[in-house]
Amino acid sequence: MPHLVDVHAHVVLEGSMGAAGPCGPTLGTHADGTTWFRVGNYRLDGVPYRGSLFMDAALRIEAMDEAGIALQALSPNPITFLHHVDAHLATTFCQHHNDALAEVVRAHPGRLVGLAALPMQDPVAAASELTRAVKELGLLGGYVGTDPGRALDDLTLDDVWATAVALDVPMFLHPASSGIDGPPRDPRLARFDVDLVVEFAFEEVLAVAALVFGGVLDRHPGLDVCISHGGGATPMLLAKLRKLAERRPAVPERLRGPGAFDAEVQRLWFDCHVTGEAELAFAIQQLGTDRLVYGTNFGGWDRGSGGDVTAVADVLNTNATRLLRLEALPPSISGRSASEAVAASRQFATGPPG
Repeated sequence: MPHLVDVHAHVVLEGSMGAAGPCGPTLGTHADGTTWFRVGNYRLDGVPYRGSLFMDAALRIEAMDEAGIALQALSPNPITFLHHVDAHLATTFCQHHNDALAEVVRAHPGRLVGLAALPMQDPVAAASELTRAVKELGLLGGYVGTDPGRALDDLTLDDVWATAVALDVPMFLHPASSGIDGPPRDPRLARFDVDLVVEFAFEEVLAVAALVFGGVLDRHPGLDVCISHGGGATPMLLAKLRKLAERRPAVPERLRGPGAFDAEVQRLWFDCHVTGEAELAFAIQQLGTDRLVYGTNFGGWDRGSGGDVTAVADVLNTNATRLLRLEALPPSISGRSASEAVAASRQFATGPPG
């Protein structure tokens, strides 16, 4: 079978540096030689993006070959979502980012595709940039944060969702730690970096609730939305959310009937980048595989921690072609078997946190 199609792979682009004016992004080096990456008032120390697979496509593809990944969908680094800054700055940044991303994917056809950054604080600008990114740049969809400064079911965002439907492209949702381009949600989350686990899982289940309870999927029946990390806490809370739909008066009446809540959840897509064999098995048990796709956070801090997807690799690849609107699966890049490709992907561990 072809190697795996990876939909969860972030990129940092030289062409987007400084595109948000005073918000950066900016790369630099301390006096001791260690590197830093700044966005707004947030600084990430010790991450050498330059000279790594995050900024060097040749290194990325070499690592993809090692990991058994045939095709990778590149998306914005969540640190650079910039959903809480001035809308003009965000729009300018997204345009530069998407232009640079398009250049990278055009230079590596058949191996890399791109997902667009969008200025979600200005829904009209976001819809316009999604249209430009798809029609003019050849990107395959939008990739935005779970917290765009308003609830995902806010009616002002309907123009973005409707544009994705009209263009026939998917939207991807991924959390970003609060406190980067907006106020921190809770100072306790910054301790020990647990925001990368706890806040992300919280944000992802909130996204599911907003899309389902808030009527986004009901208003946009043709919308495909993929949520990262298996929906975060969603698999563990699915039964309780179902009971909430059945019993609590705040939930819309349309979700009270038998199977109504589950039918809407089953409209969502999820990537399977969860950590651990038992956790992956549980996510599959709760969410099924009809809309599950492969994801790695390629080169990131939790690299190589995913469960063994050998048994569902064919399904994941087929799903990815549906979600990304690919004409066919990419050709195999070597003679390795599916199990060998999956094993290589799980063992891959290189590069800085992403």
